[in-house]
Amino acid sequence: MDAHPAPTSGVPGSALPGPYPVGRYALRLRERLREFARVQLTGEVTGLRVRARTVYFELRDGDGALPCAMWRDDHDRLGLPPGALVDGAHVVVAGGVDYYPGSRTSSGAFSFRVQTLRVAGDGDLLAQIALLREQLRAEGLLEPQKTLPRPALPRTVGVVTAETGEARHDVLAGLRRRGYTGQVVWAFAPVQDRHAAPRIARALQDLAATGAVDVIVVARGGGSVTDLLAFSDETLCRTVALLRTPVVAAVGHHGDRTLLDDVAAVSCSTPTHAAEAAVPLDAAAERGRALAAARRLEHHGRHAVLGRARILQRLARAPAEHVLRHRVRLHQLLRELRASGRRQLDGAARELRASADRLEGRGTSAAGAQQAARRARLDSLALALAAHDPERVVGRGYAIVRDADGAIVTTAAAARAAGRLQLRFADAAVDTRVEEPPSPSSEEEPTA
Repeated sequence: MDAHPAPTSGVPGSALPGPYPVGRYALRLRERLREFARVQLTGEVTGLRVRARTVYFELRDGDGALPCAMWRDDHDRLGLPPGALVDGAHVVVAGGVDYYPGSRTSSGAFSFRVQTLRVAGDGDLLAQIALLREQLRAEGLLEPQKTLPRPALPRTVGVVTAETGEARHDVLAGLRRRGYTGQVVWAFAPVQDRHAAPRIARALQDLAATGAVDVIVVARGGGSVTDLLAFSDETLCRTVALLRTPVVAAVGHHGDRTLLDDVAAVSCSTPTHAAEAAVPLDAAAERGRALAAARRLEHHGRHAVLGRARILQRLARAPAEHVLRHRVRLHQLLRELRASGRRQLDGAARELRASADRLEGRGTSAAGAQQAARRARLDSLALALAAHDPERVVGRGYAIVRDADGAIVTTAAAARAAGRLQLRFADAAVDTRVEEPPSPSSEEEPTA
């Protein structure tokens, strides 16, 4: 300490040296504290705060507490697993006391400057687990389960968990969410003590040996590293790696990681998610889609049947319409033949009458006889012609159908094509228009 006091007057009656500027004293205090021996301390971490440049925490035990600070770079170089340094963790730290002198705008602070640390207790377990993980990885035991095929909708799901606990209910909730209606086989085993690992391994072997279980879920709630230690057991992990039935692990919560998570076919954060991973197919959603597809199929099938029924109905009418068209055509040809014969007979009758007149003028008896015979013949032919006279047919109630151009219409197709027609009756002609009757397809369809 500087022996020369500041010019400011001190406390009256005090024999202590000074007063000195506080900044100078703070710097001298830091120098003296840094001269203390570097030591290792052990205790429990509390109030952990990780900042951009510094990590702060307190180290406590039953007799006292010490504020600690560690540069962030030194902390990151330790390569601690996630969750290793947390409140409550037991650590061994190496370093020495330090003092921050502060300034006009910041307060001074005393702390134990940590240069390095080791997590004891759970930290040792994490280190052992990490070493065993690398050993299993080197032996190729982390991959066999991941190559096993998993059915989208297993018929039977095996579950290894504690008989009492939330994990069991969470698995059932996950299966219900999937709409799963298959079989669930339970294998209850302890999930936290020194007997848990062999019991869990035995339960897994028993489920896989049945041959009916398609996938196995191992479920447990969260806990500390010690609580979950059974699921990092080497024998259990080797057993799971050699099973031919896929195993879905759901041990602990989001931040927990055991060796079983690395060895299993699938690792899930919660038992509910494990149930959904064991049954990848959402049966409830698939049932809804299947029902919708069945309704669409029924709708299209009904319309297809009705459409083909209409086609068959039209095809069933086709032969009758074909015969009708030919019948009308034959009637037309017959009328034309009769008209042609009548014209020929009329010509022949005129010639015969002329010949008869010439024979009468000659006044011979033989010619008169021949003339009478010919006249009788002509009368007979005239009667035959009159019988085929279209006018007489019209007089009996029939009609002659002509289009706008005067051509005779003989078929229904021609009438529909013409649109407007003229009907010739015995006394006069009438103009008309063709109108189609309602199609049978427009009638109300029968309900299914």
